Amino acid sequence: MTKAELVSHVADEAGITKTQAATSIDAFIDAVTKTLKKGDKLTLVGFGTFSVSKRAARTGRNPFTGETIKIKAKKVAKFKASKELSGKL
Repeated sequence: MTKAELVSHVADEAGITKTQAATSIDAFIDAVTKTLKKGDKLTLVGFGTFSVSKRAARTGRNPFTGETIKIKAKKVAKFKASKELSGKL
């Protein structure tokens, strides 16, 4: 599903305009981004939890040349589905 399809679906389900739905979705994405940027978790009961995970620096291998390379440490976004959501799949 693309963002445009999600906007259309939300607009239809909520009985609002596509512009209002797009604004709501953008506000949600912004809230999740700001929360994760601060290092906090965002939990939506019945849906799941967004969190930040730290990946340590490690060595990797270039698949074309076989050369060993260093991969820098970084933070990544993580999502864990709730039991309710997992059960519906």
